[in-house]
Amino acid sequence: MSIQFKENNLPALDKLLVLPCLFMQEGTADEVACVGQVNRAEIVGGNISFECSLDNEVPPILNRFIFENRMALSMPNDYEFSRNHWVLKDVDLYRFLLRKIRPRRQRPTVFQISECEKIDTVLVSVTMPFDAAFNAVYIGIQSATARLDLRCRRADDIWENASIIQDVVALLDRSRVVVFDCTGRKPNVFYEAGIAHALGGEVILIAQAEHDIPFDLRHLRFIRYHDNAQGIAELILALLARIQTIIGH
Repeated sequence: MSIQFKENNLPALDKLLVLPCLFMQEGTADEVACVGQVNRAEIVGGNISFECSLDNEVPPILNRFIFENRMALSMPNDYEFSRNHWVLKDVDLYRFLLRKIRPRRQRPTVFQISECEKIDTVLVSVTMPFDAAFNAVYIGIQSATARLDLRCRRADDIWENASIIQDVVALLDRSRVVVFDCTGRKPNVFYEAGIAHALGGEVILIAQAEHDIPFDLRHLRFIRYHDNAQGIAELILALLARIQTIIGH
C-alpha cells in the first residue's frame, strides 16, 4: 500500500474511505462484482472491519469482464482472483468504467437534441400523412386530448427553427405522448416514429389497417380505426383510455 495511505505503518482509513471500490467474489467467470464505497471501517486486532454500500448507478459486472481487462485495472496476477483481500490500485475506476462499459454515444449531426429532457407534461404531438383526408382524424385526436386538459400539436403547426426536421425533433423530445398515424405507410411518419422510440418517449401507434403497420413494428400494440364518423368516435375513446393510462389520470 502506498505510503500516503499509511499512518504509523497502519492503513490511513480516513483517506481510503473516499476512494471507490470494486467488490468482487473469487473467480474469473460469471461471478458478479459491484462498484461501491466503504462507508465505515475500523481496525480490530490484525483485521479490518468495515461497512460498505453499492453504487446503484453502475450495473453489476461479471468477473469474466474484469479478468479480460485485468491489465488496465492493474491486476496482472491471477492469484488476485482467487483470494480474499483489500488492495489499493493506481486506477481511476470510474474513468475506466465510463470508457469500457458506458461509452459516450455519438451525437446526431442531422438535428440537435437537448442534453437533458424538458418534457411538457400537457403536450401531445401528432405525426400523420400530410393530406386533407386526415383532417377529421386530427380533429378527433385533438378532441381526445382536450378532454384530458392536454394540448395537441403537429410539427407543421410550428416554425421555431430554420429546418423542419429540427422542429419535428424538438416537438417529439418535449412531448408527454406522441401519436403516430401509420395509415398509408408514409416514410416521414416511420422516420419520426423511430426518432421518438430512440428518445424514449411514450408512443401510440394508430392505423386504419393492420397491413399499415410494418413487420418490424408488429410486436407493438396499435389502435385500429375506421375512417368514418363512428370509427373516429371509437378512436377518440381508445385514445382517451390509452393516454389516461400513460399520464395516470
